[in-house]
Amino acid sequence: MPVPFYVTATDSNPGPLAFQFNMSYENGTFTTIRNFNIGTFSNGVWTAQPFSWTQIASHGAYTIQVIAQDFGSGETATANMAFDFKSTLTGNQISVVSTPNSLVALAAIPNCPAGSSGRVFFIQAVTKTTTYTPFQPCGQTGNNNVYLGGMYANTTYTVGFQIQTGSTVTNGKTTASFTTGSLATDFTFPTEVELKLPTTKADTAESVLLHAFITIHSNSYKGPGIVMPVATDLAGNPIWYYDGNGDTGVQLSRPVNGGTYLIFQSGLAWSNGSYQLDQLARQVDLSGNVVKETNIGLLQQQLFAMGATDLQSCANIPLPAAVGSACLTSFSHDMIVMPNGGYAVIGSMEKIFPPGTQGDTTGLNVDILGDAIIVLDPNMNPLWYFDSFQHDGGGTQLDITRPAILGETCAVNQGGCPILFLAGTPGVTPLAKDWMHSNSLQYRSSDGDIIMSSRDQDWVFKVDYNNGAGTGDLVWRMGVDGDFTFNNTGANAYPWFSHQHDAGFETTGVFDVFDNGNTRITLEGGGYSRGMALTVNETALTVTPVLSQNLGYYSLALGSAQLLSNGNYHFQPGLVGPYDWDYSEEFDPISGALSGTGVYNLEGEAESYRSFRMSDLYTAPTT
Repeated sequence: MPVPFYVTATDSNPGPLAFQFNMSYENGTFTTIRNFNIGTFSNGVWTAQPFSWTQIASHGAYTIQVIAQDFGSGETATANMAFDFKSTLTGNQISVVSTPNSLVALAAIPNCPAGSSGRVFFIQAVTKTTTYTPFQPCGQTGNNNVYLGGMYANTTYTVGFQIQTGSTVTNGKTTASFTTGSLATDFTFPTEVELKLPTTKADTAESVLLHAFITIHSNSYKGPGIVMPVATDLAGNPIWYYDGNGDTGVQLSRPVNGGTYLIFQSGLAWSNGSYQLDQLARQVDLSGNVVKETNIGLLQQQLFAMGATDLQSCANIPLPAAVGSACLTSFSHDMIVMPNGGYAVIGSMEKIFPPGTQGDTTGLNVDILGDAIIVLDPNMNPLWYFDSFQHDGGGTQLDITRPAILGETCAVNQGGCPILFLAGTPGVTPLAKDWMHSNSLQYRSSDGDIIMSSRDQDWVFKVDYNNGAGTGDLVWRMGVDGDFTFNNTGANAYPWFSHQHDAGFETTGVFDVFDNGNTRITLEGGGYSRGMALTVNETALTVTPVLSQNLGYYSLALGSAQLLSNGNYHFQPGLVGPYDWDYSEEFDPISGALSGTGVYNLEGEAESYRSFRMSDLYTAPTT
C-alpha cells in the first residue's frame, strides 16, 4: 500500500523551496525517487507537492529522506523517517493481491537461498497461456515481490513461482488463484479492428502491442481527451494501461526491461509556478508507482549552474527578450535508458534571433525552437548536454539559416508543439519557427555516440557523445542535402525519408525508420508513408535500401519502426486522416525485393505517438 507524505517547511529567505525524496534499504546508500521539485507557498509555509511511496522489493528496514532546499541561498534541511516492513507470508505459500490498477496484481513468493533467483508465472484459466516475469535475485532477508501485468479484465489466473539455482529450475509447492477487475470506466478504451488477422507468417511470439495513445475519449473529470499508454493483445483487447493517476497529459516514451516505463507528464512548472505540459520525466512501474522522477524546473537550475545559459529558466529572461536570450521549456518526445542506469532525454528550447532570421518578415525579433539532449545519471541529475544552438553555424553541422523544410511554426497552445514562454511577448514574433522538432534518441554502444532524429530538418544525425567525453558536434547528417549518398536501387523519384520518426540501428546493424513522407508527398502531390530499412556504411557515407514499404496510409505525424524477432517489420502510421486513427502493420520481407507481404494489420480508433511489439510487458524491444 502506498505511504503518503505531507511535508512542510519555512524559509527566512525569499525561496522558493524545492523538495527531494530519497530512499535507503537496510541503512544502505540513499537513492533518489523524486528529485527536487518546487513546493507551493501559503501563509508563510512551503508545502511539498503530494508524494506517495511504495516498495515491493523485499521486507526489511527502509528509510525515507526528504531534503528541502532554497536554490537561491543554497540552504538545506533534512528529515528522515524509518519503516520496518514485515512479511505476511507463512512457510512456502505464495500470496497474490490486487493493486489500484485493475489489470495488475502484486505477487509475493518465499525467500530462497542467496545465489538463487525467483520468478512468478501466471496462467489464464481458459486458454492456458502462460506468462513469466523475469528472474530476479533472491532476497537476503525477506520475500520476493513482483507486479503481474499483461492480464485481461475480469479473468481468472493461476499464479505460481519458480526458483532457479544454477541451471536447475524448480516449481514452487503452492499456487494461488487471482481474478482481475473490470476496466476503468472513467475513460473509453479505443476500439480496435483487425483489418488483417495474423497469418502463419506473422510474429505471434511478440503478441503484445504497447500503444502510446495521444487522445482517448474521457467519460469523467479528465476532460474531452487524455493521453495515456495502453497495452493490448494482437486483437486489440486491453491487458494493461497507465492513466497517470488523473493527469491528462501522459506520454509514453519507451518500455524498459523488467517491467517499467519511461513517461512524460504534465506538472507544476518551476519557472512560473503554473501547471504546464511535459514538465515531469518519470520511470513508473506496472502499477503506476513512480520509480524515478525529475522535472524541467530542477534541470533548468542544474544546467545553468553547469554553464548552459541556453537551458536556463524562461523566467530568468527579462522582457522584452533580447537577441541571444534562450531557455529550456519542457521535455520532448523521447527518453531512453543509458548503459549505466542513467537516462538521456530530449528537451525543447526557445531562442531569440535578429529580425529577418529564417526569412521572417514581421520586423520583430524571431523566436526559434531548438532541441537539447540531456544525459542524466541514475538519480536523474545532469551529466552532459547537447545544445542545438551551439552547433548552428552551418558547414557540416546544423544551419540556423536552413529553416524547417516545410516551414513549420508553433503558436501558443498549438497541438503538437511544446509550451512557449517567449513567443508573442513584446518585440518577439507571435509564431515560433519550429526549426528542429526532434523526436527520437538512440545510444550506440559500438561507438558511444547518440543518434537523433530531427523531423523538421528531414535529417537523422549522429552526435559526438563519446560516452560523456564528446564535443556535441555532429558526426554526420543523414537525409536530403546531408552527408550520405543514397544508392537508389529502387529507382524511386524521392528515395529519402522525410519528417521521419523512430529512427535507429537494430542489433543486426540494419537501420530502420518510419518515413512519414511529408516532404515527398508535398512535392509529388500525394502518396503514402513508408516503412524503411537501410544498410548504412559510415565510412563510405552511403545508404542502401533493404526495405522501402508502401504502407497504404499517409501518417501526417507520429509513427514507429521495429524489426521483429522473426525478421518481419512492425510499422505504425500513428495519425491517419480523416479520423486521426492509427494502424499497427506487420510485413514479411520478400527476398530480393524492397517490399514485403502484409501479414497483420490492426486499426485503432485513436492517435498513437508510437507503438511497440513485445513478447510480454517485461521485455522491451532492442532498438
